[in-house]
Amino acid sequence: MWYGQYLHTLDKKDRFVLPVKFREKIKEEENFYFYITRGLDGCLFLYSKEVWKKLEDKLQSLSFTNQKPRFFNRIFFSGASEIEIAPQGRIMLPQNLKQFASIKKEIIITGVGNRIEIWDKDRWDQFYLKNKNNFEKMAEDLFQI
Repeated sequence: MWYGQYLHTLDKKDRFVLPVKFREKIKEEENFYFYITRGLDGCLFLYSKEVWKKLEDKLQSLSFTNQKPRFFNRIFFSGASEIEIAPQGRIMLPQNLKQFASIKKEIIITGVGNRIEIWDKDRWDQFYLKNKNNFEKMAEDLFQI
């Protein structure tokens, strides 16, 4: 599971380094292959190969004759790239995904349980400011007893 929020900067080649805690977990699990794709709310999703396979199986089991899963799968999978995490934890953002997420220079990397999200810093700040005051209401709605 991935947790935390970290500020990083892209280098001139559109690369960034994963946070130390993430790199340590990747080394410990010897799991260097990940998938990066278009996420929701304007961010990018980064999945370990194991989690990606489960998600892929679930999405592929949906009926292709139904328009919603067909359109979602088309957009979701067409943006996906398999990447290998370098030993120092460096990742290069594909240009199409950088454009999709409006990423400029500074990024926020968040651990969201089974995935890592990559946000343009300004977009993350807007998302957080808009939603932070609803956090308790969301909790009430999600965890009603």
